[in-house]
Amino acid sequence: MQTYLFVHFREKATPDGEQVYFGLSRDGCHWEAVNGGAPVLWAYYGDKGVRDFTIIRCEENGKFYIIATDLSLAYGMRNQYRHSWDEIGRNGSKCLALWESDDLTDWTEQRLVRLGNEDFGCLWAPDIICDREQGDYVLHWSSSHCANGYGPKGIYYSRTKDFRSFTEPKVLYRKDDSGVIDSAIYEEDGRYYLFVKSEANPAKIILLAADHVTGPYERVESFDRSMETVESGLYEAPTAVRLEDGKWCLFLDYYGVPGEGQGYVPFVAESLKSGEFVRADRAFSFPYGFKHGTILTITIEEYERIKGHSWR
Repeated sequence: MQTYLFVHFREKATPDGEQVYFGLSRDGCHWEAVNGGAPVLWAYYGDKGVRDFTIIRCEENGKFYIIATDLSLAYGMRNQYRHSWDEIGRNGSKCLALWESDDLTDWTEQRLVRLGNEDFGCLWAPDIICDREQGDYVLHWSSSHCANGYGPKGIYYSRTKDFRSFTEPKVLYRKDDSGVIDSAIYEEDGRYYLFVKSEANPAKIILLAADHVTGPYERVESFDRSMETVESGLYEAPTAVRLEDGKWCLFLDYYGVPGEGQGYVPFVAESLKSGEFVRADRAFSFPYGFKHGTILTITIEEYERIKGHSWR
């Protein structure tokens, strides 16, 4: 039996919202909070806040890694960023935050991984996938860059085998007519599928496919058709998981209302190849508004260990 861990943050105006939260599910549909809905890990370095999580189980050493955007709006927007998203985009952290664990309950202290040089803007929304062709892991994220005057963002990537040494960043994907953010890559039947938020033309989530992790990627037009009724400019942060019945559940982060009314909305498809996702709100429940995270498939033993752990 497979169960599910959702690593995420919460949309709150106070610093505790931008920390590490866990949600658990036995079926991928009905979710419960861990630690009474309080953070399970805190960021003490960098911006002292973290957002936009990814988590992976390393096949080589069995460890788990959480990686996140190093950013606190609760502190920074009022302080060094002077109430300016443009200031964050240009001068935000060039690091990502990282934790590691052997068992999903006992985690190392946060450390910062510097991936961007001064040519980069803030590093946003990391995601990671195993590249079995190359025998390593591809960590990717969105960023602005001085090459286009810190204009529309692109998706960049770096490779690692040990989660300590990382290669120099390269471009993974750019869209000719808009910026792209919030990348998430999944493998199905030997092909790779890339979800990204397109910032215009359309201002929606789009899906692309490729034969290799780093592309080249081409649009999956059937996905565009399945998203025709989804409102523009209100969804971001795609994350997906393959359920036990083989179907894929795609969660899109709805930000169309202020405050804690925001959170994930589910869509279900028979396969990534089909690109045909159907909204499925009634089949899912969340205890509160989960924000930008990633779902990891876990065992029932790991589920019980997390649920029964005494978080400090």
